[in-house]
Parts: sequence; structure tokens; C-alpha cells
Amino acid sequence: MTTPITAASQLAVNVLDAHSLLAAFGVLGVGVVMFVETGLLVGFFLPGDSLLFTAGLLCTGTAEGTVHLSLGPLLLAAAAGALAGAQCGYLLGRKAGATVLARGRSQRLREGAQRAEELLERYGHAKAIVLARFVPVVRTVLNPLAGALEVPVRTFTLWQTVGGLLWSVGLTLAGYGLGSSIPNVDHYLLPLVALIVVVSLLPVLAEVYRGRRTARTARPSGGDR
Repeated sequence: MTTPITAASQLAVNVLDAHSLLAAFGVLGVGVVMFVETGLLVGFFLPGDSLLFTAGLLCTGTAEGTVHLSLGPLLLAAAAGALAGAQCGYLLGRKAGATVLARGRSQRLREGAQRAEELLERYGHAKAIVLARFVPVVRTVLNPLAGALEVPVRTFTLWQTVGGLLWSVGLTLAGYGLGSSIPNVDHYLLPLVALIVVVSLLPVLAEVYRGRRTARTARPSGGDR
């Protein structure tokens, strides 16, 4: 018989811990977290990268513990949540305008909005929408920002779909691939998650480097006028 204390402990979920979320909600939890993180500003703190990677790892059945997920439903839930969330965030931004971001009290949220706007200005709509998926916080605020700035809906939908699939499916399969090929890989989960976050930032860092190199190359020609 389940006691009130046992029931309470089962309901206690650490939303910042991927294992806790997956143990409590399974595949459904992945879809919900993807939607909230990418569609609602209140979800900027959720562990999207680590959740996707850990969920993929748990599909292999090699990790210790009782949580085991099925890869097919997981991929569908992750992709659906990520795509629907981004589209929802865009529509909220389109309807509420820039005030939806201006009212945010979180310093991280304001910094993320600034970085998202810089991405849009520097790289254009398509590249910025795809790159933002791989940057925590920025992937939360760029969607309503794109709506507030009236990025064409077809452009946003196309590129958020491309970026959303690359991010959600890619990270999930990365976890699944490592879990399938490395015994007891869950023992190294924390450093692996850190590595995944760093790797996910590489496209943005590469674009920043490329932009600065182009700017340096253009300076001498500008000074000869």
C-alpha cells in the first residue's frame, strides 16, 4: 500500500535534473519540456540538451536503473515538442510584440534576448533561427523575438523546422549511439552532457569566428578609400 510519504516522494521531481524528469514522466515529459523550453519564456531554465542526450542513452537499456525508453516514440515526442513549442513562441511574440520580452525580470532572459537579436542582425533569419536551437536560453527567446520583429511566417516555419529536427533528433541519437557502443556509459554522464553542450555551441562559435575574420579582411580595403 502506498503511504502519503511515499506518494509525496514519487511526486517530488527536480525539473533541473534530466534523470528525475525522465523517471517521473518518461517520453511524455520529453515532449512537454521541449515545448515549454522553446515556446514559453518561463521554460528558459529547463535542461533541454541534457534531457535529450540522457533520454537517448536510456533507450539503449545499458544504463543502470529502472528507466527505459523506446527510441521511436522518444524521437517523435522530442521533435513534436520542439517544433510545436517554437511555433507557439513565434505566435506569442507576433501577438504580444516586444513587450513580452521587455517584461522579463530575469537577467539571463534579458541577456538571451540580446544575443538572439544579435544573431538575427548578424546572420539573417535562416541561419540565426537554426543556430539559436543550439544555444541555451537563446533558443527560448529567439522564437517570440522573431514574431515580434515580424519575421515572415514561412521563413520562420521552414528554418525552425530544420533547426528543431537537427537539435532534437541529433542530440537524442547522439545519446543513443554512445549508449549502444560504450559499456556503462551512464557512469560518465555528467562530463558527456557537458561535452554535448560545448559541441552544440561550436556552430555559433564558428560563425562568430568567421564573421570576425571577414571583418578584419574588409578593414584594409575600407581604409584605402
